[in-house]
Amino acid sequence: MASEQARATIYMDAALHRALRLKAAATHRSISDIVADAVRESLREDEEDLSAVAQRVGEPTLSYETFLAQLKADGTL
Repeated sequence: MASEQARATIYMDAALHRALRLKAAATHRSISDIVADAVRESLREDEEDLSAVAQRVGEPTLSYETFLAQLKADGTL
């Protein structure tokens, strides 16, 4: 399946852009490929995080104050 491509303009710190250009040259890849891979990885991490949250949705919640009280009670604090 062929994927469509869309253009995007991004703004970044000049030093970060220089590092990206140097990496692209050193790895013989385009800046677009490197950025697209980074975005894909970030989205994969989001998917993993959302999956982990969904798996834990039934767990009981514990307030911060209650947790601190438990830490104090068991001598951790």
